[in-house]
Amino acid sequence: MPNPEVLIVGGGLAGLCCARRLDQAGISFRILEAADEAGGRARSDEFDGFRLDRGFQVLLTAYPEAKQTLDYQRLQLKCFEPGALVRYQGKFHRFADPWRRPRHLIGTALSPVASFADKLRVARLRSRVCRGSLAELYERPEKTTLARLRDEGFSDRIIEQFFRPFLGGVFLERELNTSSRMFEFVFRMFAEGDAALPANGMGAIAAQISEQLPAGTIQTSIQVDRVESNLVRLENGEELTAAKVVVACEAPAAAKLLGEDCSQKAHGVTCIYFAADKPPIEEPILVLNGEGKGPINNLCVPSQAALSYAPRDRSLISVSVLEKTVAEHEGDLKNEVVDQLQDWFGSVVNQWDHLRTYQISYALPNQSPPALSPVEKPVNRDDGIFVCGDYLNTASIQGAMVSGRRAAESLIRKKLVHSGGQPA
Repeated sequence: MPNPEVLIVGGGLAGLCCARRLDQAGISFRILEAADEAGGRARSDEFDGFRLDRGFQVLLTAYPEAKQTLDYQRLQLKCFEPGALVRYQGKFHRFADPWRRPRHLIGTALSPVASFADKLRVARLRSRVCRGSLAELYERPEKTTLARLRDEGFSDRIIEQFFRPFLGGVFLERELNTSSRMFEFVFRMFAEGDAALPANGMGAIAAQISEQLPAGTIQTSIQVDRVESNLVRLENGEELTAAKVVVACEAPAAAKLLGEDCSQKAHGVTCIYFAADKPPIEEPILVLNGEGKGPINNLCVPSQAALSYAPRDRSLISVSVLEKTVAEHEGDLKNEVVDQLQDWFGSVVNQWDHLRTYQISYALPNQSPPALSPVEKPVNRDDGIFVCGDYLNTASIQGAMVSGRRAAESLIRKKLVHSGGQPA
């Protein structure tokens, strides 16, 4: 294969979207991916007939970049119910989105998860975050999510019972130190679209983008040791050259390749999968721990949303435990999770089979203020190297895709300036 014009180190969603845009502009490239397949954190495994995403995650269908990049129909998206079941005072209480599910209006109004005044505040917040463009939303004052909720007047009750577990599952931290800009963006995405799973798992997103790229342009199991402005040095000593290099890795890996210290902190999560003959809940809905005790933050049954996630007559249960809680429990984590599940669903839990546990130390970059000031970080460096990844935008599928496209477009502009050409 002749030398490409661009080498992209990393085949996650950012690297794939960068490659997609370069291909559209007629610029040759090659992706060098360390793992055995592309996808980064958005990958899925097959295990005993079950489809296991590497950490519970969903595609928010309102993501603007995803809508432009992906063919939702081909992904066969299966949606969760908007809202959640909140475990509180020994029972499950529905906290639904009455705008999306008006049939649950009365049940939500009577739910003890929040006061009536809090529910009115949710309506007001929804209106505010959906107003204007995303660019305008990103310019609003930045503070912590907790401070933003306090500004809205939310009570301790709804913060503790709903926002901490719900946003804890999104941000992977229950302290709600994440930027209010990220919070408002996410709240808007949940309000304007669905939380969905591709029928073939979250890995289908990367697979679909990969299929659009020329054959042979993605090389897997390639270990990169060092990156310089026009050169990539592999761990085996081989050197690859190109006119431009894009580093499309997670922040710590990118810093290592560039010979820099990494100041970017991250949140981790542990996802534990179980199999059962019958689902513990009948609906495709998120279950939140609103009691604030025990290791579980949130739970769902992916196979209730997408039947293809489990063999026929079997159910897949996904349990998420946040990193801070994992540190408190260590070796006893699975047993303590099972104990809490028994408290929630009874002795039937003893019949569940443990399938697999995923411990993901770098699941999301920390986005505490001033992490999103600005939201979009530079993707071209002074040394001529380009970078992309969700740590340079909102920590999300949207952020990864946008940063990849932006890196490609910045590279294209520089190429055109030097060649005197016209935009593709």
